[in-house]
Amino acid sequence: MTSSITVDLSGYTDLPAGKVATIVTYLEMRARPLARRAERPDLSLERIERPDPAEYRALFRRIGDEWLWFGRLTVSDQDLVAALTRPGHEVYFCRKGRGGEPVGLLELDFTDPADVELAYFGLVAEEIGNGAGRWLMNEALSQVWSRPQTRRLFVHTCTADSPQALGFYRASGFTPYKRAIEISDDPRLAGVLPRDAAAHVPVIEGE
Repeated sequence: MTSSITVDLSGYTDLPAGKVATIVTYLEMRARPLARRAERPDLSLERIERPDPAEYRALFRRIGDEWLWFGRLTVSDQDLVAALTRPGHEVYFCRKGRGGEPVGLLELDFTDPADVELAYFGLVAEEIGNGAGRWLMNEALSQVWSRPQTRRLFVHTCTADSPQALGFYRASGFTPYKRAIEISDDPRLAGVLPRDAAAHVPVIEGE
């Protein structure tokens, strides 16, 4: 596979077959926004101190297969647990009721306590559009901005994600500040994701 290409900044750039490209938008907030009401008494947030790789991947896939999430699927169990439990990285499950089924994922990276990353944020399909996203974002903002060291919270989303994601982040108080192009091997061709995942991003193979 081609390891590098030259991008035409004023026109089209052809990608080799087997590659996917997305436009990534980076967003940030530098002060806690006013809270937006979201009543979901059926939901609870649980800090996962020692994630079980199988349970974590099952939730990750329920949320992310449709949006080509694959970063957590290509590493060993040992490396996955190491990434999820490294100092400063916090993993939360959004559950239906206390101790119930996980329906959302929140990961916050406090490696730099002043400059915090919203590393992963997502819900299973059946919880989208009913206030669960607003509830989970309120919980995330509470976790981040209740810590006096916080000066900035940042996140990124891309054109493979839900088309609602960018607008949701902006409505939550984030401001776009940078764009990038991300090119990677199509994870469906490697068997990391099913061939029918993310139907809005066609699979293009070489001859």
